Order: sequence, then C-alpha cells, then structure tokens
Amino acid sequence: MTEMNDRQNSRIKTTRRNFLTASAVAPLAAVGTANASDREEGSAAIAEDLKKYIGFGLKQSGGQGDEACGAWLEDELAKAGFETERQYFSAPWFEASHAQLVTGDARAPLWPQPIVQTTPAEGITAPVVRVDAQGNAGQSLDGAIALVDLPFGRWSSMFWEQVRTPVDAAFAGGAKACVIVTNGPSGKVIALNTDGREPLHTGPMALMAPQDAAPFFAAALEGREATLITTGEGGRRDAFNLVGRIDRGKGRWLVVSTPRSGWFTCAGERGGGIAAWLHIARWASRAAPAYDLAFVCNSGHEYQYLGAEELIHNVAPKPEKTAFWLHLGANLASRDWHDSVGERRPLSGTDSQRYLVVSPELVSMAREEFSGLAGLENPYGSDELSAGELTNVIEAGYGPVAGIFGVHRFHHVEDDDERCVSVEAVAETTAAFRRLLEGALK
Repeated sequence: MTEMNDRQNSRIKTTRRNFLTASAVAPLAAVGTANASDREEGSAAIAEDLKKYIGFGLKQSGGQGDEACGAWLEDELAKAGFETERQYFSAPWFEASHAQLVTGDARAPLWPQPIVQTTPAEGITAPVVRVDAQGNAGQSLDGAIALVDLPFGRWSSMFWEQVRTPVDAAFAGGAKACVIVTNGPSGKVIALNTDGREPLHTGPMALMAPQDAAPFFAAALEGREATLITTGEGGRRDAFNLVGRIDRGKGRWLVVSTPRSGWFTCAGERGGGIAAWLHIARWASRAAPAYDLAFVCNSGHEYQYLGAEELIHNVAPKPEKTAFWLHLGANLASRDWHDSVGERRPLSGTDSQRYLVVSPELVSMAREEFSGLAGLENPYGSDELSAGELTNVIEAGYGPVAGIFGVHRFHHVEDDDERCVSVEAVAETTAAFRRLLEGALK
C-alpha cells in the first residue's frame, strides 16, 4: 500500500500566535488543593467546551465542521499562551446523491463505505448472497451482491478481523459489490474506519442498518436479485492537524493528544476528549513550568489514524525528548443507557466499555487515581494492551505513556449526540487524568 507518496502531500503551515507564555514559576500544581470555586469553574468550562464541540455538527475530516472546530481550538490554545501550527494533509471525502439497495418493493438507505467506489447511475443488479461472519456463503458469489451479516458487536473499523474476514472472502469469491449489515446495540448503521490512501477493494461497498436488513436476507434465501446504487461526488481535500507549543527550553516535553474528526457529530466519541484536552492545556500552561508543552489535535482519525501518523512522523517532539505522552481517545466519559425494557433512556452512569492503558510502572498509581470510575478503575499495562492511536504512539518509541480509548453504545452512529455525554462524568475523568499527570511528572 502506498504511503501517500512518502508523505509528499503533507505540508506545514505555521500560524503565528506569539502570546506571552504564562509566568507560573511554582512546581506542578497539586490537583488536590483546588477549592470548590476552582472545581465549579472547571466544570463550567468543560460544559461550555462540550456544547461548542457538539455544535459544530458533522466532523468528517476536512469538512466544514472539522475545519471550524480546528479553528476554534487553535484560538483557545492561543489564549492559553501556546504558539500554534497547522499541519495539512490530504483526506478523502464523498457526498452521496443516491445510496440504496432495492429488491421488489423493499428499499433501504445505505451508507457508502469510503473510499467510495460508485456504481453506474442505474446501479448494479445481481443476485443477493448472504455471507456469514466466517466468510461462508450458501450459493456462488461470482457476480453477486454479497450481503455480509456481521455478528452483534460495537463495530468500529474495516480492519477488525470479524469485519475483514467475511468482506475479503466475498470479493475473493467473485462478488461484484458488498453490503455489510452492522449489527449493533443501536440498530442503526455503524460507520467503519478505513484506509485513507486507497480503496480496500475494487468493487462498491456500503453499510446497512440491521433494522432494514430483513427483506434482503429473504431475497438471498429465495435467490432473488437486488439493485445497489451508490452515486455522488467525491475526491480528496485538505484537512489539518493542530499543534500548540509552549517551548520553555527545558528539553522535556509533555505531549497531550486527542483526535477531533469522525463520521458524525461524535458527541460521546470525541466530545469528552476534546473538553478534557482543552482543560488540561489551560491547566498545564500555568501548572507545569518545568516542562515544554505540545498539545496536538489531529484530523483524519476515521481514515485509520491518517492524521496521527502524519503528526507523529513530522511534527511531534522526538521520543528521547518527551517526558510523557497522554492520549485522550474515544469514549472518555460517554453515558450508559437502559434499553432492555421500555423506551431507551440515557443514564447518569458512565459506559464501562472504556479502557485505560498506562506504562507498566504507572499501573498501581492509575488504579488508585481512577478508583470508582467505571472501566478505568482496572487499568492495563501498555505491554499487554493498546488500541487506536495510542498504539501508534507506543510503536513510535514514546514512553512513559497513558491513554484512554473505548467504544460506547452509539460509537460511529449518527445518533451520537448531546444525549450521549455527561458534563459531570467528563469533569470527573479529567480530574483523574490531572492527578495522574501530577504523580507521573514529579
């Protein structure tokens, strides 16, 4: 697979934001000394930052919401004393004009899977063949539309084994196109991260909500045909990573990273990480005078961490000069839900499907600082588990590290809106990360 022409499409543009760095001279501030007024002020700022992030709407890389969000974060860093820089790179985009699967009187809307391979205007008409999670099909796939029936799960990526296996098998068996039924807890389409450089397969792919799938499974059982249509406009466009630095000449960098882009509004997926990142940036600018600071916020996350890769290789401080790297990934503090009986309702509690990973020497400290926080009170050592962009950081040689990632109930779903995130939970989790930083950087 090409590496974006050895990253020749990546280019750097520095936006000069030379503000006076905060003049704090005290050692790293102790979080425990914060008074009630400080905590209330912090929670109010987190609430405002969450509202702002959610208000930008769709966050696909290089789109209007992503660009506006990046500009806002750039201004906020500048206000806190950071000099900011934008790193531009090329990301795919696609706007669908027609995306559906039709058989007889049944028709279902689809989500074209990037990098999108379109159909002719009249679509592709072929027999529908059901493919199970192991890649098995009851009929020949040659010239067919494969209907891949994923098992139930909180899906996130085309590269996950249980997704890749049946899709690869479908195209290897001669399928013209592939429609993936993303069976998950929301009943809706779950968008899947993918490669940002080239399509994974030569034929069109699309995603279908499980709530729409029954007529097409019936068509497959009866050996009937369907017509797949995915048309629209697309190409590549600029997206940018944001880097904020306070270089005090210490030669010991604290790096804090978070992605901002995603398929939809990403309130629960990204909102908590963004709010925590801003809070810690403002705090560290005052409370960490013994360290140089690099706060990085990347786009391109949904394209298999495309922006993060560009950032690590071209902009981030070198591993040997980095004292600590904290990564604030997906599902920092998303809500849990009741949905087994009656109407689906958000709960005050936090979804436990979030993971805290730290360097092995920090596991005991993390267990203490995150005690009582669902999912995070059982941290993992980075030598036994990592995922997402944290893996990129570890593999690039950085350490010590800490990071959070997870897959909440509405992860990569259009309904990931303001109902999916709690200000109180984000504030509580952010405070725990501040305590961890304080202890790790003593």
